[in-house]
Amino acid sequence: MARSLDPKCKQCRREGVKLFLKADKCFSPSCPLIKRNYAPGAHGAGKTFRRMSPYGRQLREKQKAKRTYRLLERQFKNYYLKALKQTGDTSENFLRFLETRLDNIVFRLGLAVSRDASRQLVNHGHVMVNGKKITIPSYQVKVGEAISIKKSSLASPTIQENLANIKKVEVPGWLNLDLEKVSGQMVTPPKKDQLSLLFDPAQIIEFYSR
Repeated sequence: MARSLDPKCKQCRREGVKLFLKADKCFSPSCPLIKRNYAPGAHGAGKTFRRMSPYGRQLREKQKAKRTYRLLERQFKNYYLKALKQTGDTSENFLRFLETRLDNIVFRLGLAVSRDASRQLVNHGHVMVNGKKITIPSYQVKVGEAISIKKSSLASPTIQENLANIKKVEVPGWLNLDLEKVSGQMVTPPKKDQLSLLFDPAQIIEFYSR
């Protein structure tokens, strides 16, 4: 699957906010956004503030969301087109498609330290859905489906390290985590007001609605 190869810290600096793409490093004093709180590039530090147009604000919100969920333009826009065809609030539908991706739910449950790490777990066949191995990160998880780590993978040092820190993870209310079974499930579809978002989904809908 195609993915962005741009340095993660540079992506955060471009958006001017922490997108938490590098797990613990984002919380440490060595985070580049703390040291160089300006846009990347040779002239980033010298750029003066310019008033952003409505289009510019919409574009930046879209880029934040794409980089947060680790998607490229084609797949990201396809979620918008699917959300548009459904009844109800388009921005709510759009967020639901993003949040119910298997790689995102593995991350939200604390089974991986970042979305990139969770995607790798899925791609490498370590994640089970209702006892069946799923290797498609974009798989749309349904309410009640059990998400777990394959038993033979639990001995992996990387997975053991993730599980050692799982108690520190704040699992959102629309998910349920069973620590003993190292398994979780989606209890209800996610709602916009249950999510801590770094971007404004309404601005993204306006961008694509032009």
